[in-house]
Amino acid sequence: MTNSRMEKALILYFRFVMAWTFLYAASHQVFVPSFTVVGFLSHTKTFHDVFVVFTTPTMAPITTFLVEYGHLLIGLSLLTGLMVRVSATFGVMLMIIYWFAHMDWPFIENTNNLIVDYHLVYAGVLVYLIVKRAGHVFGLDAWAENLKFVKQHPTLKPLVA
Repeated sequence: MTNSRMEKALILYFRFVMAWTFLYAASHQVFVPSFTVVGFLSHTKTFHDVFVVFTTPTMAPITTFLVEYGHLLIGLSLLTGLMVRVSATFGVMLMIIYWFAHMDWPFIENTNNLIVDYHLVYAGVLVYLIVKRAGHVFGLDAWAENLKFVKQHPTLKPLVA
């Protein structure tokens, strides 16, 4: 990698603050037994018919589980630098979904955010981490890429490359 010392510091900073963002969200979800996505998703406006499907009695527990543990796993992956390409990709998808869920076109969440809000900024940071192979900057991706098992199974390499 040809990243300068300053760029490596920025990559590490962005990886850690995004890890904190997901882990903090998970701490309010995984460790609070009453958490459910129903309250959040039932108040969507622009795409209400799309999101209300996930609030039905059958789907709500599944969606809640995926959100809770998705946040936790994405945060842990970014913190350790293991499988950052995979977790950041899921993080981008989650941020885009949240952006749509907050939308009251053309405003996002409130009248202070016209079309763009922090979800798109977070998605951009996560894309940057993917492009810069952030798991290789003081992370476990570089170690995992050199494991004998990964070298013997080249289909696994994209997970940590």
